[in-house]
Amino acid sequence: MSFTGLDYCQSLLSSPINYTVTNLADHLEGVSHDQINRDLRGEKLTPRLLWDNVKALLQASQNTYLLFDDPVLDKRYPTSIELARTN
Repeated sequence: MSFTGLDYCQSLLSSPINYTVTNLADHLEGVSHDQINRDLRGEKLTPRLLWDNVKALLQASQNTYLLFDDPVLDKRYPTSIELARTN
């Protein structure tokens, strides 16, 4: 099975809690975490690609916020990041 950036965007839209590639691979038959990582390295996933896929699903409201957060931070320094904490 070939895996594409669009497949990944669809998984982000359908997963309310766990957005990890490992979780995604656990739910796809015949696709490993490593295969997804290799396939995604060749993709250019832009905010525009995600926006084009979700804008029709959103309803505008004064009380609505849409947040995007894509960095993977080094876990050794979470206490240096405002609003982050470790248990």
